Order: sequence, then structure tokens, then C-alpha cells
Amino acid sequence: MATELAAFVDYIRVEKGLAANSIASYQRDLEEFARFLHRKGRAIAKADREDIRNFLASLYHRGLGAKSAARHLVSLRNLFRFLLKEGKLKTDPTAEIDAPKIGQSLPKYLTTSEVEALLQQPDPSAPAGLRDKAMLEALYATGMRVSELTDLRWEDFEVNLGVVRCRGKGSKERLIPVGKSALRAVEDYVQRGRPGLVKRKDSPHLFLNRQGGRLSRVGFWKLLKHYGRAAGISTPLTPHVLRHSFATHLLERGADLRSIQLMLGHSDISTTQIYTHVVKDRLKQVYHEHHPRA
Repeated sequence: MATELAAFVDYIRVEKGLAANSIASYQRDLEEFARFLHRKGRAIAKADREDIRNFLASLYHRGLGAKSAARHLVSLRNLFRFLLKEGKLKTDPTAEIDAPKIGQSLPKYLTTSEVEALLQQPDPSAPAGLRDKAMLEALYATGMRVSELTDLRWEDFEVNLGVVRCRGKGSKERLIPVGKSALRAVEDYVQRGRPGLVKRKDSPHLFLNRQGGRLSRVGFWKLLKHYGRAAGISTPLTPHVLRHSFATHLLERGADLRSIQLMLGHSDISTTQIYTHVVKDRLKQVYHEHHPRA
């Protein structure tokens, strides 16, 4: 690894305290840039704007998209700002490079009939089936993130009030309404399913795996994919698709954006506004399919 890269990696590891995955991502991007420069007979300390532009062009030439190119540029900006701060450079070659424009892709979501088919898949005669039914119902009823779902405890549910307490990003708590169908599924699991999975009576988590520990995010993801295939759903199914379905179906039925923002736990309403585009897209589709003079 080039001296400049090694110094930068030490900086983001020790001084910035970045997570191992973030450090590895920076390292991959910057080593790729270093190899590109090496092939051109150039050094990092001598790189200029033209080198940056040519490198980004090479990413497009290899078939990478704007998102990937933008991520590489962020890595380069941070490297060169660090070198400038350390006095290794006099100018930052990324300063006047515009970030690639990333098109806004609309979130994928299920139709209400697909959701119904999905919810019918778990086998209620087995403890794991009761658990899976409760998790699917709770996820679609609340729109919570999968990490929030797997962290739930039974005491987080206020059954009489019809709400669940959810711990989101940054340990922020929010209350989310829960429909009767989801509450029934969770209660059924607690009474008839969880006792067949629990190994330790003091286990705090609500949704358990076959070993009696907390069901992991990855474990639930695999179950969801399995049930999606069984239901004949062609959309690649992830927990986030159910979250998107929750928000889209609420908005289609007249819920206001601010309420959806609070339920999803978005800190900025601009993040929630993507669903207005989804609904507009859906309305256009319905119009063109059904209007006699469309």
C-alpha cells in the first residue's frame, strides 16, 4: 500500500474511529485508484484533476454506475483533504470535480394481494410458523426496520392501546400503531409458539431461533425470501420491500406524509417524500390501464 494510503487508513481507523466495514470500503476504492495511477506512471501525491476525471471515466467504461462512481469520488475527496491538511499537497485535485448525478430510483413494493398471499405462507401448527406469521404481520403493520423488529420484546407491545414501542437509529424510541391482525398474531405466538422455542426463561427477546437465541436479521431475511417464493411473488423480497409496502399502502389510502414519517422514524420528511412519487406512478399506471381514451 502506498505511503499516503497507509497514513490515511491509520487516520480513519485511529482518529476518526470508523467501523471496519467503512475502512475496508475506503481501502478498496483508494487502492483501485492507486493501481489506475500506477498504470499511467503517476503517483498519488502528483495526481491532478485530469487524473481524477480519467479515473471516474474508467469506472463508467467498466460498466459501473453513477452510485459507484460517486462513492469512489467521496473516498478520493477524503483522502486528498487529509493529505492537504497534513501538508503533503498544496491543492486538492477533487475540489472542482462535480459529483456524478444519481437518478432517483423508486422503491419496490408489493400489491395488497401479494401481501395477503405472503401472510398466508407460515404454518401455524408449528412454533416457528407462529413466530414467522407474527413477524410478517408485525413488519407489514408497523413498517419498522428489520433490526428494530428482531430487537423487540413482548413488553414493548401495549396491547390495550394498540401500539408498539420501537427503538430505532441512534437509540431513539417511537410509538407505532399496530393493527388487530398483527396483535392477534403476536399474542398467538407468545402463547402457543414462543414456549416451544424458548430455552432460557429469562431470554428477553420476543422472536427466537430454534436454539432459543434472538432470531438474527439474516435469519429473518432468509425466511422472508423462502415465503416470497412460496407465495409466487416475483419481486425480489427483502424486509425493506415490506417497509416500502407499508408506507405506500398508507399513502394510497389517504394517510398524511407527516404521520408516515413519524411511523417510519425518518428524521427528515424529504426521505419520506419518495413515496409520493411511488403513488403518482401508480395512479398513472391505473389511468393508462383503465381509462377508455388513455
